[in-house]
Amino acid sequence: MKMLGAVMAAVGALGVLMTPLAAQADYPEKPVEFIVPWGPGGGSDTLMRIVANNIEPFLGQPMPVINMPGVSGTVGLAEASRRAADGYTVSQVHEGLLVANETGLTELNWDDFDPIALMTVSPQFLVINADRPYATFEEFVAYARENPGEITMGVTLGGVPHLHAAMIEDAFGIEFSYVGYEGTGERIRALVGGNLDAAIGDIASSKQFVDNGDLIFLATGNPERMTQTPDVATFKELDADLELMITRGIVMPKGSPEAARDALEAALESLAADPDFRAQMTNVGSEIGFRGQADYAAYLTALTETVQRLSSRLAP
Repeated sequence: MKMLGAVMAAVGALGVLMTPLAAQADYPEKPVEFIVPWGPGGGSDTLMRIVANNIEPFLGQPMPVINMPGVSGTVGLAEASRRAADGYTVSQVHEGLLVANETGLTELNWDDFDPIALMTVSPQFLVINADRPYATFEEFVAYARENPGEITMGVTLGGVPHLHAAMIEDAFGIEFSYVGYEGTGERIRALVGGNLDAAIGDIASSKQFVDNGDLIFLATGNPERMTQTPDVATFKELDADLELMITRGIVMPKGSPEAARDALEAALESLAADPDFRAQMTNVGSEIGFRGQADYAAYLTALTETVQRLSSRLAP
């Protein structure tokens, strides 16, 4: 009897250990809805639809996209935060949510969700008009220090480009005069037209003008030099621990089951390594920058500290 009792106890213990694995194996049992908190056709919608359209072979279920735009992405995120934390709703965040929270646009922040995985990275660049008295980053900084506030910088006021420009100011002890534009394309056109001295841009919006000599990439916010711009130094090479990127990651409502979070994380990691998926992302000018639950949360935590420290500069 003692032996039978020991066997039964062992079986019971094994059952406890296997329960999470079984639950993970069963998830998902139905489609997982993806609330994209931006309108159709924009950067977030384009990139997240590529994720949704390619995830089924790795997840085992489709991921239909529901667009819920409004108020800098906060309408859709508010809806996502109210959904049942059952593993069957996901949404997307980027740096704009942290800025919107710090500037009072919304009470929501990334830690109102369970971060699952960072998926895409769009490195940002410091771009200048080529017809200026500085052509290198060192000359740019020297000029800015000698002429505080004279350099006009194009950003989205109170948005991620504003944050990135403030990070450059803070790192190098310089000061810009800001001019606000709603979108990247608008401010890059103003830069090409000579209405600005500098701007925060990206490869998709700016490289054609760099190639024809109208603009100059002074530095990239990518952690490493990029194959598309091998001659452009990183901020880290320029003695500043800066990463200027727009990163897009997948989140679930707070308190979602661990088994669901782990299963989705594993599926997204496999997707991130898929050659076809990577080629599709490259074709729309984005990089793959997968980070799992722990690393993604650590990235967002560190970025929150930066946003809070620079918040006085970000009021639109």
